[in-house]
Amino acid sequence: MVINMDESRLTTIAAIEEFLRSSSLIQFSSNGSDVERYAHISRVLMRFDYPRLGRADKGVLLRYLRHTSGYSRQQLTRLVAQWHVNRLAPTPLVKRYAAPRAPFARKYTSADVALLVEMDRAHENVCGPAIVHLFRRAFHEYGDQRYERLATLAPSHLYNLRKSAGYQAQRRSFSVTRPVCNPIGVRRAPRPQGRAGYVRIDTVHQGDLDGVKGVYHITCVDEVSQWQVQACVQGISEQFLLPVLGLVIDQFPFDVLGFHSDNGSEYINARVAVMLDKLRIEQTKSRSRRSNDNALAESKNASVVRRHMGYSHIPQKYAQPINVFYKTVFNPWLNLHRPCMFAVDTVSPKGKVVKRYPSKDVKTPLECLAQLLERGLATLKKGQSLAELQLHAHAKTDLQAAQEMQQAKSDLFALFNKQKSQQKAA
Repeated sequence: MVINMDESRLTTIAAIEEFLRSSSLIQFSSNGSDVERYAHISRVLMRFDYPRLGRADKGVLLRYLRHTSGYSRQQLTRLVAQWHVNRLAPTPLVKRYAAPRAPFARKYTSADVALLVEMDRAHENVCGPAIVHLFRRAFHEYGDQRYERLATLAPSHLYNLRKSAGYQAQRRSFSVTRPVCNPIGVRRAPRPQGRAGYVRIDTVHQGDLDGVKGVYHITCVDEVSQWQVQACVQGISEQFLLPVLGLVIDQFPFDVLGFHSDNGSEYINARVAVMLDKLRIEQTKSRSRRSNDNALAESKNASVVRRHMGYSHIPQKYAQPINVFYKTVFNPWLNLHRPCMFAVDTVSPKGKVVKRYPSKDVKTPLECLAQLLERGLATLKKGQSLAELQLHAHAKTDLQAAQEMQQAKSDLFALFNKQKSQQKAA
C-alpha cells in the first residue's frame, strides 16, 4: 500500500516540530525513487528559505527531512550542500550524478591477480622482472594456459597489481620499523689539509675457534704522518674498548684533532662520542659506497697486523700481554724505525688524480713528523719534544729495534703455544 502525503501546509518551524512529535512512531519508507525524494528536499528547503534560518531552526528542518526522505545524516548533509550551491538558479534542484565508469576494460582479471599472489607467495616476493620472467616461462616453456595474459605483463605494471585491493585482500606484507640513521659523527672523509692529528681507526678480529671469539686488534694511524698505534682488546664492547681508546689517543705524541672510523657500533655510539667531545676531537665516519674513506687503516691491517700477528685464533685472555707487547716494543718500532711509503698526488693528462709513491719520499713516521713540525703542520702535546723522540730513536739502530721486536714477538707466541700444550696434556 502506497500513501501519498501532502505536506505543503507545513509552513512554519513550529508546525514542523509538532509534526515530528506526533509522527515519531511512524516509519516512512524509502522505496520512492531518488528523483522524487530529491524534489521533496528541494521544495522544503525553498519553502522555508533554508539559508536564512537560524542554527536551531536548521536542525529541526534537517531532522524533518531525514524523517521523511529516509536518507542518513551524512547523505542529507551532502544533498543540502549541493542545493545550497545551486540556490541562485531559477529552479534550484538537487541532482543525481551518475557514478564514474572506467573508460577501459580490465586486461588482467581477478584470476590473474590470484595467480600473481600464488607466485609471490611461493617465491617470497622477489623483484618484479623476476616474477614476470617466471610467468613467461610458465606459459611458453611449460604450456600453462592460465598464464597467457600474465606472460605479456610489464614489470612496472606488476607493482600496480600488487597495490590493488584484490591483491592486498589475499596477500598483505608488513615492513618492520627500521631504525633511524645514527646521528653520531659526520658522514664524510677527514680533511687534514696536510696537518698531523687526523687519525683513522679500524678493528681486526683474530679468528674464531669452535664458536669462541678471539682477541680484537685496534689499528689507529695518522693520515698524514702515518704515526701508528696498535692496541688489543678482549671484545669490542664498551667495557673493553673505551679504556683502550683512551690509551691509544694518549700514545700519540701530537694533538689528535680528528677521529675517523667505519660505521661499526663499537665506535659509533654515545659513550665514544662523549669521550671524543670531551677531548675536542672531531668524529667522522665513512660514507656509503666510498671504500677508500678508511683505506689507510685497512691497508695497515694487512701490512702490519696480519703480517706480524697472523690469522690463527688467539684466545681473549691474551689481550693484556699483547697490549704490553704493542705499547713497549711494537709501537716504538713502528714509528721510530719502520719506513713507510708516502703518496704524492699527480694529475694525469686525462685529468685523473693518480697516487704515486716515489722512493725518495720513503721515511719513518718520526722523520715525517719532524718535517711537519718544521712547517707548522703539527703540534706536540705538553711534555713531548722532538729532541726526546729523536734521542729515543737513536738509542738503537733500526736493525737492533727490529731484532728486539722479533724476539719479543717470539716470546709472546711461545706463551700462546705453551698454554695450548698444557691444555692438550691435561
